[in-house]
Amino acid sequence: MQNWRIKLSLFLNYFVFAILLNSVGTVILQVQNNFGVSQSAASVLEPFKDLSIAIVSFLISSFIARIGYKVAMQIALGFIAIVCFIVPSFPSFPSTMLLFAATGSSFALIKMSVYSTIGLVTKNEKEHISMMNFIESFFMIGILTGYFIFSYFVDSSNTSSTSWFKVYYFLGAVALLALALLWSASLDESSVKKDQPESLIKDFTEMLNLLITPLVLVFICCAFFYVLIEQSIMSWLPTFNNQVLHLPAALSIQMASILAGSTALGRFYAGFVLKKLNWLIVLISCIAIAAILVITAIPLTKNLHPQTITGWSNAPLAAFIFPLIGLVIAPIYPAINSVILSTLPVKKHGLMSGLIIIFSALGGTTGSIITGNIFQHFGGQNAFYFSLIPMFILTIALFYFKKLQLNHKSAK
Repeated sequence: MQNWRIKLSLFLNYFVFAILLNSVGTVILQVQNNFGVSQSAASVLEPFKDLSIAIVSFLISSFIARIGYKVAMQIALGFIAIVCFIVPSFPSFPSTMLLFAATGSSFALIKMSVYSTIGLVTKNEKEHISMMNFIESFFMIGILTGYFIFSYFVDSSNTSSTSWFKVYYFLGAVALLALALLWSASLDESSVKKDQPESLIKDFTEMLNLLITPLVLVFICCAFFYVLIEQSIMSWLPTFNNQVLHLPAALSIQMASILAGSTALGRFYAGFVLKKLNWLIVLISCIAIAAILVITAIPLTKNLHPQTITGWSNAPLAAFIFPLIGLVIAPIYPAINSVILSTLPVKKHGLMSGLIIIFSALGGTTGSIITGNIFQHFGGQNAFYFSLIPMFILTIALFYFKKLQLNHKSAK
């Protein structure tokens, strides 16, 4: 298999940051239990993560190719490893804010580099979209694994215990392992570096010119609303399980893994399905099924009363059904990212990856803040019904995105 070592490195890099980034739902629950933080206050953890992603992406995306994708990934892995080894010595709510700011900053480098590198190690659009889905499915496997890793360190019998901070020693070690693998892999970036503009000002100007093209603007709308949907559910599912379904804290975290697992499975199979079928038909069908699932599953959470729940065997049905939404929304994000990247020339992939990350981050933080506030003031059920609104907007945007993509290709 050609480029197997660098491809394996991309998968592992994504795996590490999947655990760190998407532990935000677990940490939101734990800071409420440990430090008495309100739901609306806890929701700021998402902006610390996402806005740092957006800011670093904005500052770096126009010249990341000059730094080198491999070097950028090495910097990110080394930095986050150091942070993970420091944080457990200072267990507090502000520490978690700083941790997610560091994680978001590092992930901006990782994601821009990974997305851009995919274009260097694949041969055509179908191979590109397939690898994008596989690598995003591995991201979800990382999230799935993270739920179980964190739940192992959470003490459900003592809600004030901060022993779960020790998980970051383990994650720091994994980051160092990923760094060692990346260092041993080779990546030919010559085709990208030789096409770079002569100055950073031209780099930045190119990014702004790319941003104002109709195709990219509509894509940004699609990415923003998809991530808004995904993060509003993912970040608040552990709290939903704990406070609405009345599951113990550790079990609430574990059962949130159903969402990650179903999303990973959805993206894995999408890697095969999207090789055969038109991507627009697949994605519109996915949104329709997701909306039906919301309308069907959320009513099952009403009129539930606190009871002794000891494990998966006696958890309420809603805890199993609603997270399956991940199975159907899973293909959307990697598919639209792959479509925009494979439509644009390779030399613009670094710039486009930066824009993807910026507006995905803004979508994620918007979704989490809105959901947190709805959760606090109107209840958990209404918070998840909210996802139907961005689903409708995303459906309309996808039709325009397809039309503009076809126009762009025909104009070449």
